[in-house]
Amino acid sequence: MKKYNIIIIIVLAVTSTLSAQQDAQYTQYMYNTLAVNPAYAGSRGVFSIAALHRSQWVGLDGAPTTQTINFNTPVSERVGIGLSIVNDEIGNGTNQDTYFDAVFSYTVPTSEFGKLSFGLKAGGHFLNIDFNQLQNFREELVPAGFDNVDKQFSPNFGAGIYYHTDRFYAGLSVPNFLNTEHFDGSGESNTFLAEERMNWYLISGYVFELNPNLKFKPAGLLKAVKGAPLQVDLSASFLLNDKFSLGAAYRWDAAASALFGFQITDQFMLGLAYDREITDLGSTSFNDGSFEVFLRYEFFTRYKKVLTPRFF
Repeated sequence: MKKYNIIIIIVLAVTSTLSAQQDAQYTQYMYNTLAVNPAYAGSRGVFSIAALHRSQWVGLDGAPTTQTINFNTPVSERVGIGLSIVNDEIGNGTNQDTYFDAVFSYTVPTSEFGKLSFGLKAGGHFLNIDFNQLQNFREELVPAGFDNVDKQFSPNFGAGIYYHTDRFYAGLSVPNFLNTEHFDGSGESNTFLAEERMNWYLISGYVFELNPNLKFKPAGLLKAVKGAPLQVDLSASFLLNDKFSLGAAYRWDAAASALFGFQITDQFMLGLAYDREITDLGSTSFNDGSFEVFLRYEFFTRYKKVLTPRFF
């Protein structure tokens, strides 16, 4: 019975991914902003490398996993550039999406403390669908008439705006504008397989300085895509001595999360997150929750050194 439930969940998840595809999901979105908004590039003022791994629904064979890595740096007072790579997989390779994007931002000072950035990204997406992987569970799960998709490429582009001060940030972005449809194309009639739909992201947060050694930051992310429910993520974190952060997050009608961060050195940061489903899936014996690990390293120079972490 346990194995049967696992199979059903995998099939439903893969089917949902193919018919109304969404971008990858993150709990530590406040640190992984470049993955959803190109205007963030160069905003920290140093060359920054960030990587994130997410394992969703640990204990469920074939559950989604996501890896991201991105680089970004300012090249002048107003121009930032970067590169973002995202790999999203479900069903032990049944469905794999890989995104490669080059990003560009241009920043305009709006006040003594505020900056408004405009970002563009251009790249492409590789789609892999291997229905044979479902035969590892039950042979009859392989959809009739569907052939595998091998690294089918589709170009795309996106844009975003991002405003920030030392304490506040807000951004609106559409990472992918093109609604790309993927077809089987193996026979006389093209069989519809998957569609990449336009996702809208609204992100914001504010840092309150409670005392010289303690900061408090509420943050939020709204994600909207046609054909899927509105996703709302809310979080609240405390930062102690600019070193340790501890907080909680809530994904509306989906999951509750715990957040932990450690600024190991001025250059190196570690972030951890644990999600627990509040839906019926969260109470199953084979679901041990979802985990994220985030790493960021920043290259300082003798002329440019971040003395106080910006907490976003």
